[in-house]
Amino acid sequence: MDNQQIGKNIAHLRKERGWSQRELAERAGITHSAISSIENGKVSPSVSSLQKIVNEFSLSLSEFFTLEQQSDKKVKVLVKSDELIEIGSKLVSMKLVSNGSNKQEIGFLIEEYAPHSTTGSANIKHEGEEVGTVLDGEVELEYDGETYLIKAGESYVIDTTIPHKFTNHSDKACRMISAHTPKAF
Repeated sequence: MDNQQIGKNIAHLRKERGWSQRELAERAGITHSAISSIENGKVSPSVSSLQKIVNEFSLSLSEFFTLEQQSDKKVKVLVKSDELIEIGSKLVSMKLVSNGSNKQEIGFLIEEYAPHSTTGSANIKHEGEEVGTVLDGEVELEYDGETYLIKAGESYVIDTTIPHKFTNHSDKACRMISAHTPKAF
């Protein structure tokens, strides 16, 4: 989903609730100018900012990005690469593997962190647990007051109700895969 579509979807959800941009900004704890820029497709929101916004609509990131897909009747078995749902940003790609079923109980992401990128200045927090493996490069995980450097071939297991953040401090892209339950991210 591109920045324009993300912005349109947020504006649509906001208007459905009768909220102004300023009201959504206050509820989500971000600036009014950020909401305006996101809705106009001028910026790509960080994962943490987008999560704050969609939480105000009582949606998870996964639900937000699969709203249109859930209206399809037939559940897919094969999900092709061009059907993966981008829920990340320009610098942190997070491609959600989803077959369109609201019965799917596990979320699976194919992630790529550009050099010197992060999931955002704020930590991420959501219900459930997550496991992941770094395929190429390395990524720093800030979790429960500790910092972990995860290198290619290494994995992590975390309780996602504890705030966490991923950062790639290196000059090389980091590729990883992760799975989380429940599927709501």
